[in-house]
Amino acid sequence: MKFGKRLQKQVEESLPEWRDKFLAYKRLKKLLRLIVSTASSSSPRRSRAGAAAEAAFMRLLDAEVDRFNAFFMEQEEDFVIRHRELQETVKKAAQDAAGRPSSETELSLRMRRVRKEIVDLHGEMVLLLNYSAINYTGLAKILKKYDKRTGRLLRLPFIEKKVLGQPFFATELISRLVHECEATMEAVFKASRAHHAGASAGPRLAAAEQGIFRNTVAALVTMGELRSGSSTYGHFSLPPMASPEHELLRCVQLAGPVPI
Repeated sequence: MKFGKRLQKQVEESLPEWRDKFLAYKRLKKLLRLIVSTASSSSPRRSRAGAAAEAAFMRLLDAEVDRFNAFFMEQEEDFVIRHRELQETVKKAAQDAAGRPSSETELSLRMRRVRKEIVDLHGEMVLLLNYSAINYTGLAKILKKYDKRTGRLLRLPFIEKKVLGQPFFATELISRLVHECEATMEAVFKASRAHHAGASAGPRLAAAEQGIFRNTVAALVTMGELRSGSSTYGHFSLPPMASPEHELLRCVQLAGPVPI
């Protein structure tokens, strides 16, 4: 699948409020075509158009990196707060379950809400990791096209100076929160299944029916494709998909049909 189509697919499968936050890949390609088409022209008018397109291309690249950073840092801050609150909620729910101060129905409803919060938070954080990966990949690809079609060398200095040290590219904190959320998810879902093991079959909700769950699975598939060593791989490629993403998929599968 060509990157433009893959990016569009990711935009469509992302959260609605995220869809205008992805790389303006089509605009960059349009400017690049204009740069290339006017490069060898002897017409002063076309030369000026090419210079204007070149300047616009560079401005858009810089603006996109700034936009990625602003969105990523906003989401990261929100996830840190939500993760902390979720840990407190899970702790209190576990204490209530042990002490049984509430009715069985009330406890079940509370645990249902806790499970949904965990799945939603985990899924959204995975989507943010994917957001980082696909936008970085898009930048690397459009810069590769630029170098190939103009004969200049922009990709190396731009990525090294303006991408690799940026907040949207530094995903260590979100990755750590994802793994902590997975541990919580595993404990809560196992406890929930154990609690319902001897109960009569009641209504069940497949997590795959939740929009955030479907989006998470789509993001994991894309992350695997972007990091696949079998695709065009080089100095600017993301590392091949390894145990962290496999662990994400395992935890998504864990959140399969859950009793409510």
